[in-house]
Amino acid sequence: MSTLIHERVALARDGRNPATIRRLPSGWVVIGDVQYLKGYCLLLADPVVEHLETLPMSKRIEFLRDVSILGEAVGRVTKGWRLNYSILGNRDHALHAHVHPRYLDEPDGLCFGPPWAYKTRPVVPLDLETAQPLMKSIGEALDDLCARYGVTCSPR
Repeated sequence: MSTLIHERVALARDGRNPATIRRLPSGWVVIGDVQYLKGYCLLLADPVVEHLETLPMSKRIEFLRDVSILGEAVGRVTKGWRLNYSILGNRDHALHAHVHPRYLDEPDGLCFGPPWAYKTRPVVPLDLETAQPLMKSIGEALDDLCARYGVTCSPR
């Protein structure tokens, strides 16, 4: 089954996914298509698998480690109040993790609910041109953290 995640990973491998920030050992860090919460990123597993438990234990640990490093980088750059991590696989049956920075100044008290509550609000699409400084900062934070933790991190 081919999903949006399969397509995005293939584009990242070819250097044609403009939302790509970095390559980590377990997959591709990309900025989210919709930016309700500025700095929302995903880790797309590569190779693409349907479930976390499909991977051998060493690769599961690698993926979860990389998600935590991504979260640390997003938190460092956005200075959010909290981070929300999600691995859902509901619509796109391919392993990927969401990292949402949360802010105390979110509208209507949304900071205390799940990020999905924003689905009822007008879409805030990613503007790749204006997102470049944010993507660069997240990439640099990933470079720093990967070096600190001894993890391979390569530019897109």
